[in-house]
Amino acid sequence: MAELDSPPGFAHFVSLRQPPSRGRHLWPGKAGSTVSHEQAVVGGVRTLLRLEGAFVLAAALAAYTQFGLGWGVFALWLLAPDLSWLGYLAGPRVGAALYNAAHSYVGPVALLLLGVLAAMPWAVAGGLIWCAHIGMDRALGYGLKYGAGFGFTHLGRIGRTDPW
Repeated sequence: MAELDSPPGFAHFVSLRQPPSRGRHLWPGKAGSTVSHEQAVVGGVRTLLRLEGAFVLAAALAAYTQFGLGWGVFALWLLAPDLSWLGYLAGPRVGAALYNAAHSYVGPVALLLLGVLAAMPWAVAGGLIWCAHIGMDRALGYGLKYGAGFGFTHLGRIGRTDPW
């Protein structure tokens, strides 16, 4: 049986909510939730994931020069996935679920496959722009979010830390 405070189905999966480690290195979250430092990658693994994002960005840009619909369309849609942060208006768990759904490679790769298999140039261009956005975010250190709040990502904490 599901916990009373856990989000339903897909929202629980996408928010990367994990139980906190037993009192070691915890970041405070909202409503008493915590995220441990062990849940974020560090060191060489973090660097490798950020480089991977940079390479995805470069590959998506290179492919877009060949199969895209023009740089005006690219500029118009590049930041569209970031509108998913509006989910944080409904709370950190809903926000994390929506943000992660928009910043996972599942959607853009499915869109690319649709575009290639159904000969839809707009879908290919959309998938490439979406991949470029995710690659750019990962290269800059913005990872998938935990349900504790926007600043808690799988690539480490982002934003200002608490002064206390």
